[in-house]
Amino acid sequence: MDNIKSIGSKTAKNGFKNEKDVIDKFNNWQQDEIAKEWLKIMGYDLNKIEFVKAEKIKGNFKADIQIKVEIKYKILSDVQNLQVKLISNDNGFNQIDKRWVDKYTELWTIPEDIVKMLKYYTGECLPYKKSRDNRRMFIDELIKQDQEKILDFFRKNKILIITDIIKGRGEFSAEWFLVIQKTNNDIAKWALKNINFCLNLFSDGDVEITKKGNIKIGKITVQRKGGDGGKKTAQMLQFKINPSIIFD
Repeated sequence: MDNIKSIGSKTAKNGFKNEKDVIDKFNNWQQDEIAKEWLKIMGYDLNKIEFVKAEKIKGNFKADIQIKVEIKYKILSDVQNLQVKLISNDNGFNQIDKRWVDKYTELWTIPEDIVKMLKYYTGECLPYKKSRDNRRMFIDELIKQDQEKILDFFRKNKILIITDIIKGRGEFSAEWFLVIQKTNNDIAKWALKNINFCLNLFSDGDVEITKKGNIKIGKITVQRKGGDGGKKTAQMLQFKINPSIIFD
């Protein structure tokens, strides 16, 4: 793991605009030194590769950017899914997943009473008492018993929830997590980590209510999506991370 960190966090100036450039790098791996480093971290012998084909995954389980990379040797082929995060600084929080509460209920079998509490939190249900925001309630504004029920649910299902949020499920589940920090359209630094390393990293810590009345699961923040110009989609539940901690 030390080897992965020392390789994956090094500075590499190179013109870079968006996630499509990650795909282009893999597809041009023979001329792209960074793509060669990524393939080596993923365990491939460059001398044995016949071709690499990368493309964006469409209609995948997760709500953020993922790409599929097919690597072919002469005698075998392999497919790896990568979670990709672009950041501009070391302190920015980045959405990792967002859905309606009912969609998460289908995934995690959330009890009806907790579903109702989460909908008060997101604003799908209007506050039942005076709140800091008349559109919704914060977790710390619910009665103490309900706060404990929510925390208990997330604690009991912590591994399932974090795995779904970070890795995803089924054929589109990610095996790798790639974070790229950009400066003036250059790659300032990047890190490519195995998804299990990231699951351990982001799950480290307790489940608790933050000072702002949101929920923290390890190093993942849960909050009302908000924004969207006041559209109903502002009432979705959102999970956010600081991808830059992968560089630590």
